[in-house]
Amino acid sequence: MNYNLNRSPEKSVRKLPVLASLRKLVTIISGERRNLTIAFAAIFLNAGLSLMGPYMVGHTIDTYVQAKDYHGVLLFAGILLIIYVTAFIVNYAQMRMMGGIGQRMLFSLRNSVFNKLQELPLDFFNQNKAGDLISRINNDTDKVNQFFSQSLMQFIGSLITMTGAGILLLAINLPLGLAALSPALILWIFTKSVSPWIRKKNEASLKSLGNLSAEIQESLANFRVVIAFNRRDYFRKRFQEANSENYKRSVHAGIANNMLTPVYTFASNIGQLIVLSLGIWLIIKGYFSVGLLISFIAYISNFYNPLRQMAALWANFQLALAAWERISYLLSFESNLTLVEDAGKDTSTSYIHFRNVSFSYPNGKEVLHNVSFDLQRGRTYAFVGPTGGGKTTTASLIARLYDATKGSILLDGRDIRSYTPCERASKIGFILQEPLLFSGTVRDNILYGNPDCAGLTNGQLEKALEEAQLIDLLKRFDKGLDTPVQMTGDGISLGQKQLIAFMRAIIRKPELLILDEATANIDSVTEQQLEAILKNLPPTTTRVIIAHRLNTIENADEIFFVNTGKIIAAGSFNEALDLLMQGKVES
Repeated sequence: MNYNLNRSPEKSVRKLPVLASLRKLVTIISGERRNLTIAFAAIFLNAGLSLMGPYMVGHTIDTYVQAKDYHGVLLFAGILLIIYVTAFIVNYAQMRMMGGIGQRMLFSLRNSVFNKLQELPLDFFNQNKAGDLISRINNDTDKVNQFFSQSLMQFIGSLITMTGAGILLLAINLPLGLAALSPALILWIFTKSVSPWIRKKNEASLKSLGNLSAEIQESLANFRVVIAFNRRDYFRKRFQEANSENYKRSVHAGIANNMLTPVYTFASNIGQLIVLSLGIWLIIKGYFSVGLLISFIAYISNFYNPLRQMAALWANFQLALAAWERISYLLSFESNLTLVEDAGKDTSTSYIHFRNVSFSYPNGKEVLHNVSFDLQRGRTYAFVGPTGGGKTTTASLIARLYDATKGSILLDGRDIRSYTPCERASKIGFILQEPLLFSGTVRDNILYGNPDCAGLTNGQLEKALEEAQLIDLLKRFDKGLDTPVQMTGDGISLGQKQLIAFMRAIIRKPELLILDEATANIDSVTEQQLEAILKNLPPTTTRVIIAHRLNTIENADEIFFVNTGKIIAAGSFNEALDLLMQGKVES
């Protein structure tokens, strides 16, 4: 399955119509229906109160000002003050409510994206840059939140005000109203024409921002290497290219987002000029009053001013849609490591059984071809071969980090795909050449992903480590279990990181232990100590060792040679050495 977020996705995923995208966007706040209903009611009330003002002003001029009835003028002035104060309070309450809705939506959306990332397989992370994923979690979700918490209600409020003003314009004088609204038809055609272009520019801008975040993340992660090889110029050039591309895309998006506002302002001026010209002519002919003309001009402002606001908000809407599509595209992925129904025990008595297994990475060549072999419980197996031959891939298939492209893999007589992740993790321990540590302490890292030992005190954990003959490894750390650990591993050596990973795997008491170059960064004395610990494992524990050091594989019960898509039993240690020196398997 192709998990590349930056490939050209299907139209059904990306190119949704505006209304369809909006409906999909609204689903993420379905739990806020009650609050949204109240907010919408507040918008309608605020718009209704605002639209009452111009008509009352015109009525006051025609009825009381021209008649010099100052009592009536003061009375209606007081009523208008009450209306405007009420509208202010309602608008403030609605903004407060939408702010809360937006923050809760942002919280839920980021949780959804992060939880989706937890579900996706290793393939996904091999095909996508961490910086781009971070940008989707932080930047894209924030763009969606800004639209919901700030722009959405303004957009709807402007739409209601504009619609109400248009209806009142037509009700006061149909011919004059039609003439005043005629520029709006041209605006609608223009907006519909340029919206896809604006959306495309915003998509490109967000994508370039993701690439910039990925470049920064990669540069910082490899900064030690940059310093060691004095290649600041290389990363400076890479950053400059990504930054320049982001600048160019952002400028284009800014131009696209701001182009509607001057066009809408020009249309508003034309509309007001039409009303003023025809209105004065109607007054001269006696078909119109001064008060109605003032009301009409006010309603024209109430129609075109929200329209201008909607022009700016429409650009924000297109930006939010582009951000939401990047998020929804990520959320649309499903793991290809699906759980299959347990068909029961197979006739095979092997603990691990590869049956005609082939494997290819996405868009890559076949790494394993029609491979079959068996691993028995309680034995030690070594997989050797040249770099790139497929040793780590084989170990990854045994641990089900990937699924076989063809064939089947059995774990303890069951299809490995029928085990839940928790069941599989309880059976298999995996020690990588470059172990992953988390910020915290040595204790936190040893107990990571180990619910059986999570509640142990430091004393109980030390006792468990002593029973597993791991206590001497713990003594390598100045503060024992409380030794601080950074995610980057700074402050402790690479060998100490490996020891933490070793303790983390052994303390789980796995039935199958995979060591992928696990002693590559450890001195010979410590390696001998680790070998003694491995020999102390329960006799039923199966060990799979991937190593280049010959002394590491010398005591293996059976050695397999891996290369050119094949896995063959190498026989004796000397025969394995001979194959390793040849670097190939004869066809």
